[in-house]
Amino acid sequence: MAFYCGIDLHSNNHVVVVIDDDDQRVYERRLNNDLALTLVALAPYKSELIGVAVESTFNWYWLVDGLQAEGYPMQLVNTTAVQQYSGLKYTDDRYDAYWLAHLMRLKILPTGYIYPKELRGTRDLLRRRMFLMQTASKQLISVQSQIWRQTGVKISSSKLKKESFVVDLPGDMERKAAEAGLSVYRSIHTELEKIESELLKAVKPRADYKVLTSIPGVGEVLGMTIALETGNIQRFAEVGDYASYCRCVKSERVSNAKKKGEGNAKSGNKYLSWAFSEAAHFAVRYEPLAKRFFERKLRKTNGIVAIRAVAHKLARAAYYMMRNNTTFDAHKLFAN
Repeated sequence: MAFYCGIDLHSNNHVVVVIDDDDQRVYERRLNNDLALTLVALAPYKSELIGVAVESTFNWYWLVDGLQAEGYPMQLVNTTAVQQYSGLKYTDDRYDAYWLAHLMRLKILPTGYIYPKELRGTRDLLRRRMFLMQTASKQLISVQSQIWRQTGVKISSSKLKKESFVVDLPGDMERKAAEAGLSVYRSIHTELEKIESELLKAVKPRADYKVLTSIPGVGEVLGMTIALETGNIQRFAEVGDYASYCRCVKSERVSNAKKKGEGNAKSGNKYLSWAFSEAAHFAVRYEPLAKRFFERKLRKTNGIVAIRAVAHKLARAAYYMMRNNTTFDAHKLFAN
């Protein structure tokens, strides 16, 4: 007999439900977040277990990695795509876990990609770099605004970044506040340099990184972001799947040539969406054919839509470049 397992994961506990081919619950219990407890619970069903479905909550790493290491067939659930039965009046954690197992049995469970554990640390370090960069930028802008507000003089960001820059404000407290912000910025910047050095060591040998940096305007950071956030390009069957994952396609619902609504515009990878938007801005600046394509679009629509059209083009190009290990060719991309 085949068994199917659904796990509703929370911050401090998880509900495990195992069902059989007839949708009958053969196991149902709430457990503390301890891998040893989960392994004991699933052990009697391991040999006949078709799969274990786990919600892709913020803390899924420990559970999915631990069960995978023990040989369990894992499925990471795309929580935004799971449809609950609309006729239900009451649900709880036990029902949610059962529903995952039920959808798996019916072979209609929407799942996501389990990023390989051995590469996930590098990708997450890059995400940490982005978070720290945003924090550093906020500190710099805050100091710039404070000086501007109190002196009427706007100091350029490039000048503030220099180690030789000294805060000159009349009030002692105001000066200390600005110096604190600059100190935080400089400390973060030092850490960013260390992170970028480690990331480059890990990514530079990769073939996908090398071909991506042949795109005009795609340097080290954007190349690393696209390569690491994409992962194995073979997981995308078609170029349209990849462009959709990069949030570079419309989410409109059209019927009889009329817009009837929109889908989930946030479905996909926000880091790739940012990376290709940044790449589009640089491409328009440095690649004449990209600039011509952008200007042609701009005559028909607004700047945001036009730059996203360039981003869509670059995402499609990146797909084929990574899949075929070929360098960028602007003439092929912007021929029409």
